[in-house]
Amino acid sequence: MDRRTVLKGLAGAGSLALTGGLSAPALSQGAAARTLRFVPQANLANFDPIWGTQYVVRNAAAMVWDTLYGIDSSLQPQRQMVESEETSDDGKIWTFRLRPGLKFHDGEPVLAKDVVASLSRWAARDPMGLMIIAIQQELTAVDDRTFKWVLKQPFPKMLYALAKNNAPCSFIMPERIAKTDPFKQITEYVGSGPMKFAKGEWVPGAKAVFEKFTDYVPRQEKASWLAGGKQILIDRVEWVVMPDPATAAAALQNGEVDWWENPIADLVPVLKKNKNISVDIGDPLGNIGSFRMNHLFAPFNDVRARRAVLMALSQEDYMRAIVGDDTALWKSLPGFFTPDTPLYSELGGEILKGKRDFDAAKKLLAESGYSGQPVTCLVAQDQPITKAQGDVTADLLKRLGMNVDFVATDWGTVGSRRAQKTPPGQGGWNMFHSWHAGADCITPAAYTAIRANGDKAWFGWPNSPNTEKEITAWFEAKNLEEEKAAIGRVNKAALEDVVYAPTGFFLTYTAWRKNVSGITKGPLPFFWSVSKSA
Repeated sequence: MDRRTVLKGLAGAGSLALTGGLSAPALSQGAAARTLRFVPQANLANFDPIWGTQYVVRNAAAMVWDTLYGIDSSLQPQRQMVESEETSDDGKIWTFRLRPGLKFHDGEPVLAKDVVASLSRWAARDPMGLMIIAIQQELTAVDDRTFKWVLKQPFPKMLYALAKNNAPCSFIMPERIAKTDPFKQITEYVGSGPMKFAKGEWVPGAKAVFEKFTDYVPRQEKASWLAGGKQILIDRVEWVVMPDPATAAAALQNGEVDWWENPIADLVPVLKKNKNISVDIGDPLGNIGSFRMNHLFAPFNDVRARRAVLMALSQEDYMRAIVGDDTALWKSLPGFFTPDTPLYSELGGEILKGKRDFDAAKKLLAESGYSGQPVTCLVAQDQPITKAQGDVTADLLKRLGMNVDFVATDWGTVGSRRAQKTPPGQGGWNMFHSWHAGADCITPAAYTAIRANGDKAWFGWPNSPNTEKEITAWFEAKNLEEEKAAIGRVNKAALEDVVYAPTGFFLTYTAWRKNVSGITKGPLPFFWSVSKSA
């Protein structure tokens, strides 16, 4: 039997034993209806939404911490914690006023000094934040509800920077927490968002619990992604960690859990047969698979080794490994930007098209100076997307003649280890797999992974002046035509220097029991407006 046959058999059995003793506790009918049990994409191993960029952390953080602005489903920034803003005629001075009644989970009011400290910590880790810091004159609290950001030159995309949903988001924390070194993890999890984190119930690897914050005052507008009124209709959200897909499928069918964030495609037919379960595409903007190489150390510090990977890499192999044989769920991607969006480009994408050329790739790899040293591949086994890609990569690199050091680990460990700049043989790494939400990859504004500014870039630390030059050109573009031209040049430069290797575009499912309502499609699970009947 192959893996897919085994999984389908186990999931279809619906055995309570599969859940490994994590069955739902005995709750009264009313209490059960007020508790939502959710299977996240991975374990919440750490909980600092500024220190790292893992989606699982961002997803949890969106319940606990609020933002000044929120991006809506049309990808436009809307006011969230902010009541009003003013911009000087020259575009250099931004003055913001907080809406009244904002309160942290510890009962303290949200003040402008908290915002200033939070934005300073966020900006030190975020690509758009770093752009603002580079032109910042001062960021100060004017009074308890007003703060001012003074720049040396205009930054027209300020509101988008403060609203964007890709990690790290500009979450607002109490000043005492926000003063933590941005390169060290926080240990206190106090926000002003619609739910509180129950730290005492947190069991990494098993569960995380979030409780309704009764003092939260939602905005009056209709909720739309991270914008609008975040109305919490349940008392409690329990994240139940289930790395094994068959276990999660069985638990959903048995009613032990209510919502599974990302069921693998192999098990969707089984779930669709259950009359009590709804299954749908989680986000129409999809995802882009990522083969991320470390540009600091051999062999991938040489562009020829990175290009050898692109020449041999089969996106079809990766996509079928992730989503199976349903071709409606994936497409090849000769570039970095989200398909079927206004700025999509394939300029320079020839290296990813056509028949894969292993002979030419091996020759280029030899020219790079590769001589058989181990290539350390970090592959999270508890995340189906990364595990599937890792299996394909191990075979690919071996076929290229590389000595593969396959490190089978968990997603939390990958999240910590990929931040290390030590050599691969000393705790470092050569490559890891991830993926990027299509909503993050429409433009360079929120696209952390496309940045190639060396030490300030995302993990792997690519240094491509040509890519950065064209990203700057996009930011300075005066109209859509100039933006499209700049994006084409970004795509070409990033492929020439191989900022990272895109493994294709794919869609994923989400599944929930039919007594749950209010689930919204988008790049992360939105728990506001979600309700559950007994």
